[in-house]
Order: sequence, then structure tokens, then C-alpha cells
Amino acid sequence: MKSNLLNCVMIVFIFLHLFLPVSLWAVEIAPRISDREIIEKLAVLEEGQKALRTEMKSGQEALSIRLSDLRAEMKSGQEALNKRLDDLNKRQDDSNNTMLVLFGSLITLIVALFGYIAWDRRTMVKPVIEQVNRLERKVLADLDLEHSDGSLLRRQLEALRQYAGKNPEFAEILRRLALL
Repeated sequence: MKSNLLNCVMIVFIFLHLFLPVSLWAVEIAPRISDREIIEKLAVLEEGQKALRTEMKSGQEALSIRLSDLRAEMKSGQEALNKRLDDLNKRQDDSNNTMLVLFGSLITLIVALFGYIAWDRRTMVKPVIEQVNRLERKVLADLDLEHSDGSLLRRQLEALRQYAGKNPEFAEILRRLALL
């Protein structure tokens, strides 16, 4: 029974909400406005619109003046920026030229150093070569290596050995010196 009653209450509640919206209960009756009041309010609105139009025109004129000033300022700023960029490019070119000169000088110094080293070696070795050649000529002349019986030293040793064969005392001396 309770559930039937509850179901009935629910159905009534749903029916009321569906067919009787709450917004109908919130209706407020507006006071009547006369035609004269409407015309007066329209006149006030038209005056306000005219004032807005004149204000917009003056604002547009001020804005166009401000824009032309801003354009002139931007143009002068661009010219100053271009001048600074040109100066910067010139300084960079000068810096590059300086670096090239320094690099060229360094290469020149390195080449000159290698040239000096080669010249110094040549001048230092030349006297040594001359002295070795002189010593070689002396040795060749003293030893007489081109003789058919052998070198001068070999021939002298052979003569000493032959003499040692005749003189026993001299032979003993040659044996002590490991020449016999």
C-alpha cells in the first residue's frame, strides 16, 4: 500500500513538473510605457549615438596622426639600425683582414724558419764533408791501397815478420803484441 501511494505521489509530481512549468509562476507584470516615453528614450539614444560617432571620428583622426608618427619613428629607427649594421659589417671586414694578415705573417715566418734550418744544416755539414774527403784522400795516399801486393800496412807487417824469422828476440816482441 505504501508503494502504491508512493507511486501515485510520484506520478502527480512528474505530471505537475511536465505540464505546469515553474517559470509560469515567476511572471511579473510590467508597467505600461507610454509612446511619449519611448520617443524620449529613442531621442536620448540617438544623441548618444551621434556623440559616439563624433568621438569615433576624432579618435580615428588622432589614431591616423599617431600611426603616421609611429611610421616615421619606425622608419628612422630602421635607418639607424641599418647604419649600425653597416658599421658592424665594416668592423667585421676589418677584423677578417687583420686575421688574414696575421695568418699570412705566421706562414711567412714558418717558411723562413724552415729555410734558415736548411741553410744552417748545409753550411754546418759542408766543412765536415770537406774534412772527411781530405782525410779519405790522406788515408788512401798513406795506405797505398791500390798496390798489387796489398796495402802499405800489410806490406810493412810482412817485412817485420820476415825480419822476426831471422831475429828471435824481435820475434818474441811481435808474439807479445799478437802480430806474429
